[in-house]
Amino acid sequence: MQESVKELGKDKRFAQLIAKYGEPNLKRGGNPFQALVRSVISQQLSTKAAATIRNRFLTLYTKPKKGKGKVTPRFPTPAEVLATTVPQMRAVGLSNQKATYLHDLALKFSDGTIKHRSLSKMKSEEIVEHLVQVKGIGVWSVQMFLIFTLNRLDVLPTGDLGVRKGMQKLYKLRDLPTPQKMEILAKPWRHHASVASWYLWRVADEYKR
Repeated sequence: MQESVKELGKDKRFAQLIAKYGEPNLKRGGNPFQALVRSVISQQLSTKAAATIRNRFLTLYTKPKKGKGKVTPRFPTPAEVLATTVPQMRAVGLSNQKATYLHDLALKFSDGTIKHRSLSKMKSEEIVEHLVQVKGIGVWSVQMFLIFTLNRLDVLPTGDLGVRKGMQKLYKLRDLPTPQKMEILAKPWRHHASVASWYLWRVADEYKR
């Protein structure tokens, strides 16, 4: 991470962003199944709404201990998700479609279709191809997984609107850049694209205010 920041700092545009925002924290890590469950739940929702529904979803798997009060919700196993009915998921705010996606995700983790223990050994391109087998998991979702769960430093999510807007503002482009244009502009720092994307998200956020 520090090496990426150092390399990006050689570009005057990013040097200003580094001085303003400091060093990013992309190392969320965590369990692959849990990360993908979060991804499915969060689709097309605001951060606040996604957190609310996720917490309600987790309560389906939280059993208070005898004599105890409030307990912390826990993430279910794939087997537990498979045993949860669509009506149960809908009752906590998930759509029918997302419930179907979670069942498919749990099934593919359970039957070995998704080789989650081998993900860290795969190339990023292989992981994209491997995980899009799951219903509801697209390229963007896998790219976020690569950045925030596997902590890959060279991911450039060219389909992410925030990254595109950030690049448009940073490079003073008239229009949103195409994926091809983004790759051209990113060439000097392509091996550090995940960290660069974090700064581009910050730039895009400035223009939402």
